[in-house]
This record gives sequence, structure tokens and C-alpha cells, in this order.
Amino acid sequence: MFAYVARQAIMDRDLEVQGYELFFRDGKRNSFPNIKPDEATSKILTNAHLTLGLEEITGGKIAYLNFFDDTLLSHFPSSLDPEAIVIELIETAPVTDELVASCRRLQGKGFQIALDDHDFDPKWDPLLPFTSIVKIDVSNLSKKVISKHLPKFMRFGIRLVAQKVESYEKLQECMDLGFDLFQGFFFEQPEVIRNRELPAGKMSLIQLMSESAKIEMDYDKINGIIEREASLSYMLLRFINNPAFNKSQQISSLRHALNYMGETEVKKFIALLALANLGDEKPSELLNLSLVRAKFCELLSKARSDSENPPKGFLVGLFSLLDAMLDQTMENLVSKLPVSEDLRVALCGEHNFLNCYLELAKTFESANWVETRKIAAKLKMEQRTLHGIYNQSIVWSNSMVACI
Repeated sequence: MFAYVARQAIMDRDLEVQGYELFFRDGKRNSFPNIKPDEATSKILTNAHLTLGLEEITGGKIAYLNFFDDTLLSHFPSSLDPEAIVIELIETAPVTDELVASCRRLQGKGFQIALDDHDFDPKWDPLLPFTSIVKIDVSNLSKKVISKHLPKFMRFGIRLVAQKVESYEKLQECMDLGFDLFQGFFFEQPEVIRNRELPAGKMSLIQLMSESAKIEMDYDKINGIIEREASLSYMLLRFINNPAFNKSQQISSLRHALNYMGETEVKKFIALLALANLGDEKPSELLNLSLVRAKFCELLSKARSDSENPPKGFLVGLFSLLDAMLDQTMENLVSKLPVSEDLRVALCGEHNFLNCYLELAKTFESANWVETRKIAAKLKMEQRTLHGIYNQSIVWSNSMVACI
């Protein structure tokens, strides 16, 4: 048995990632075979079904883990660090004296308790003195209903998480209501689609990405673009000299980097560097997600023996959130990038293998294992292989973010 892991960011009011909710399932039944649901999280964590540790999955952020009532009563993993996790009590748990006592005991040990998918039912009130966080699905509740109940939680000093925030308008509404934390895919959407010219600095970055996406890279053009943006030259050399990639030589110029690392790798680094600077005004998780997608699609492309320069799998993942970063339509943006036709149509949502790679990455982000299975079958990929690829992508993304 092996476990799929998906993670979804939980952001604070500054749109910085405060933690990740982790979802564990197998690839066949969307649950764990031969294990009662009540024991699922505990079994995974204590029996080493994960190929990665929690810290590697979350990049050192807090992990929000779903627990059932039986787990809290009798199967709770004693090895968990209370500073590293939040215990999410699922909404189907019956509120009993035993459960209240267990939550009181866990809170006494320093754990934070969160009530997941809270429905405002008074039956949960006995748990509120031991609760640190309440998560509320804001997609199906009116502003009036939510605002009626929030003062009770605020009296207890409980932090509020707005779940399923899917637009910036909903984000602003939840901020106005007093929510502290936000979970959803709002940050993947352009705030406002507006037909405006990009600033000169952003255009330089688009040009840099354009050159890195060409089959034959024009070194003089790239040098010219980087020379116009002095910070790019510094960041590129700092990035390439990171010990994670280069343990033996100090790289002093782009030409030196090309000779040492090879054109394909440098193309990826240039595209990545440009993207990081394009998204400097957006939530950091947008770049993080782009990196996970880029590495996932690249590794998938390699596993399927695609061999092209530039690496289209990497680029389709890396460029997949450009519209959200620049608040423009993807069609308008790819018109500025001289990318190949198959990459262009994949980014614009038309179906081909590159688009399949991208859609497969998205199924991991939403823990939609049913769709994962369908696309994996279409691509003739084993789910176990995909699980390993996604894990590698998370670790790689974490290492990139640390050195950009």
C-alpha cells in the first residue's frame, strides 16, 4: 500500500502561507484499503507509509491533518510535534464526553485543535474552550449567516479559517467579516482582466522568458536583457551558484553557466528566474505552485521519453499561472511568447499531451484521485510512479523557493 499526498495552502491576511492542509488517500478507492477510516491518518503517520516526512511536504510550515474521533481517543500518534501540526477534527465526529476530555488533554500538551467544516451546530460548543481554530466553508453560506455566528468564536479567541475561497471578491468579503486565515484557489485566478500594457520591467522579463523558450537560444539577446536589469544578473548568478546545483565551480557569467550546466538547464533557470520576478507582487504560493507544476510536468515528460529542447513539460507547468501573476488572459500573454504551437494551445486549455500533464498536476492539488486515475490511464503511467514524481516536485520546489 502507498499513500497519495496532496497539500493545499492556508494563507494569512498578508497572503503568506501559514501552513498546508494535507490529504492522504490511496489511488484506487480514495480511502485506505483494510484500514478503518477512523485510523487512517494515524496509521499513515506511525507506520511510515509516507515516502516523505511532514517537514519535506510542507517546507517547514505547519501541517493541518484530519483526524477522526477514534484516532483522538485511542490511536493518536505519540511521535507528532505539537508545534508542527494542527489537529483537524472532522465534521462527522460525534461530540461525546470522551472526545471533549481527549481534546482537553491534547490542548494541554500544546496541540492546536481545529474544527473542520464547522456548521454552527450548538453540539460543538463543549469543544470551543479547547479549540484554537474553526474552519468554515464560505462557498455555500451567506455573509449574513456567517456574521451572525462569528462573535461567539471571537469571544473564545479562536482564529477563523475561510475554506473554499475561490475569488478575490470572496477573499475581500471574508477579510471584512474578520477571518484570519484563507484556504482556496482564489490566488490562481487573475484579480481583474484588464487590457493594459505591461510595465517596461515586466516586458523585459517576458522577453527573457521568450528567449528561453526558443529552440536555439540567442546568447547576445539574453545578455542584453539581463544587462538592462542589473538585479537579474545578480540573481541569476546567485541562483546558479547555489550549492544545491553546483558544488564544485564558481560561475562568473552566463556564458560560463552555459558551458558548465548545458543550454537546456540554463534555459529552465532563466525562465524560472523571470517568473519569480514577474510574480513579486502576488502571493508567494503562486510561484511555489508554478514550480511544483513545472517539475512535475518535466519529470512526467521524461518518464514518457519526451526529448525536446526547450523542455516543454517544464515550461507548460512553469507558465501555467502567468495569467494570475499578470492579471491578463492567457491568450494575450502567450501571444507575447514565441512558444511552439503545442505549448501555446496547452496553456490556453486545449487538449494535447502537454495539457494532460498540466491537468494531471492539478488533480494532485485538489486531491481528485478519480480524475488522477483517468488521466494516468490515458498517459499509460502507473499511479505509484506519479506519486513519487509529485513528491520529488514538492521537495524541488521547496529548495528553489529557498534560494530565489
